[in-house]
Parts: sequence; C-alpha cells; structure tokens
Amino acid sequence: MSSMIEVKTSSLSNGEFNRGVFATRDIKKGELLHEAPVIAYPNDQHEHIEKTLLADYAFEYGINHSAILLGYGMLFNHSYEPNATYDINFDNHTFEFYAYRDIKAGDEILINYNGDVDDKEELWFNKE
Repeated sequence: MSSMIEVKTSSLSNGEFNRGVFATRDIKKGELLHEAPVIAYPNDQHEHIEKTLLADYAFEYGINHSAILLGYGMLFNHSYEPNATYDINFDNHTFEFYAYRDIKAGDEILINYNGDVDDKEELWFNKE
C-alpha cells in the first residue's frame, strides 16, 4: 500500500514541518490511497488538545468525537480543488483516502479539510 505514496517537503505547507503526501506512481480516480488508523476522543476532551500543536490536526469524527489520525493521515495538505477525498470507516476506526480524480506520479495529494470536496467554507483554524 505505502509504495503508492510518500511523504516529502511541500511548498504548500507553511507550518513547522512543511510536509505533504505525494504520489509515487500514477493513481486512478477511485483508487484507495491510504488507510489511516485513528485515535478518537470525546469532544469534551478537546479543550486539552487545543492547548497543543495537535489541535491543528484534529478531525471531526462523528457527532460527539474528534480524532487524531495516524499513518500519513495528518500529513495531507488542504485544497479547495482537491485531487483526493476521504471516508470515515467507523467500524475499522480508519479514515480511507481515495483519489478523487486521476493523479500523476509526483503530484501532491490534497484533500478538502472541510470533508466535502465542494465545500468552500473557510477552514475552522482560520476562523477567529
């Protein structure tokens, strides 16, 4: 699985680590890119997470929980024109990342952090 994607420096990221996920080969639309296991926690614990760097990486996980993604899950960068999307598999406690369109070898793989590929809302961490 992991041979399809790799982590490299990304020019899009302006965080502390400046990483992104890139295709190592051509990937077809609909292909499963990555399954990221999650650590879920109740939303009332999020006030503690918010005091840390991890707050930037937490995803909504159903109504009452948030999740920290493992694997490469937290390293995908955001785009409003994403080439990948994800589904939450609650039974397996994973986020499953899929190619939303054909992706060429060497391209950075981008998701819309709002969850829906067409959601143009301002991202939660940019809202004041």
